[in-house]
Amino acid sequence: MGPASATYLIRIDGHLGSTLLSAFPALAWERQGPDTVLTGVLDQSGLYGVLAEIEALGLDLLEVRRLGL
Repeated sequence: MGPASATYLIRIDGHLGSTLLSAFPALAWERQGPDTVLTGVLDQSGLYGVLAEIEALGLDLLEVRRLGL
């Protein structure tokens, strides 16, 4: 990843099954209450790709946050 890369937290409503998680192989995930939280280092195009995939899967995006500076 280049200098434009950053660590992002992406919160999705509900739990993802293992089938859906295959769409996000570069991201770590964990359950937090009723939600699934994905974290990982992404450049801008990678972030947009993940967000597009979340939308294509019909998942409800709750939060996108850049971690650290």
